[in-house]
Amino acid sequence: MSDNPLPETTSPVPTPPSLPAMPPPIPTLSAETTRVRAFAEQVRAEMHKTLVGQEELIDMLLVAVLSEGHILLEGVPGTAKTLAIRTLAAVFQVAFARIQFTPDLMPSDIIGTNVFDPRTGEFHLKQGPLFAGLVLADEVNRTPPKTQSALLEAMEERQVTIDGVSHALPSPFLVCATQNPIEYEGTYPLPEAQLDRFMLKVVVPYPQIAEEQSLLARVQQGFRSRNLATAEITPLLEQGDLADYQAEIAKVQVVPAIQHYIVQIVHATRNHRHLLLGASPRASINLLLTAKTCAAIQGRTFVTPDDVKRLAYPILRHRLLIRPEAEIEGYTSERVIEGILGSVAVPR
Repeated sequence: MSDNPLPETTSPVPTPPSLPAMPPPIPTLSAETTRVRAFAEQVRAEMHKTLVGQEELIDMLLVAVLSEGHILLEGVPGTAKTLAIRTLAAVFQVAFARIQFTPDLMPSDIIGTNVFDPRTGEFHLKQGPLFAGLVLADEVNRTPPKTQSALLEAMEERQVTIDGVSHALPSPFLVCATQNPIEYEGTYPLPEAQLDRFMLKVVVPYPQIAEEQSLLARVQQGFRSRNLATAEITPLLEQGDLADYQAEIAKVQVVPAIQHYIVQIVHATRNHRHLLLGASPRASINLLLTAKTCAAIQGRTFVTPDDVKRLAYPILRHRLLIRPEAEIEGYTSERVIEGILGSVAVPR
């Protein structure tokens, strides 16, 4: 592995002669964003009834829901990925479906199929588990590409097509997928088109020592993850509440300087000498939307460069394809993103 400083792109990231200036400070709080922040704090409190630590995971799940985007969780077995998603469904009180992805799973097992009724002589739709508000795609990389592709239309257009007829999915509709990063036997890499449809990819780490000790104390007191009723989770959403929060988030300001900053970061991935594939325009859009949500749950009416930096990793890490020779030298998506954030001029 080379110890030389990381050369980020084939040429320096261009900075225009007159970078758009940041406006004067905007008041941090408003009645609307204070309400969004209070809601986020309630969600964190309810999620912590089953989860110990995992602050970033909880925040990114919240960002995904409020931004109407799908999320991919990657972590070794036993790090509470499935538990986090089950808890999220209980907190948001939406119809929940779990799909265990296996090599023999067929597309019709996910989206449903038309079934003939001999009594009426007609076909009727038998809906698959995809017709739910929150869908857990557990170990999504264990099923062949043909079945994985059944999610493409659903994730992008919020509908499925069965026998040539389109059927709308519920609103809200969120896919939360999990995958194991260390096991490759019997798995199928997710196609780039499907990865790009995940708004966020979160790496779920092992807990810290103090967190794991706290977890054991909970188990000793009787908590069992298979029975969420013991956690006494309080649902937080009434009908229409989510749309109200999203409407407030839509008002969060992103000044031209921040928009330019986002575009420069994403554009730098397309010119990076260690990447075969950079991020798509969908990444720019998602970075904008999630940064607005991140600002709102902190009680702000405007996005800062720090919001963009925080979301750059979960937005970009699954959209970058490292060159084989760079992988041999030890380059990873995380290292490339870190270098890009260090090279792109931050608006002042």
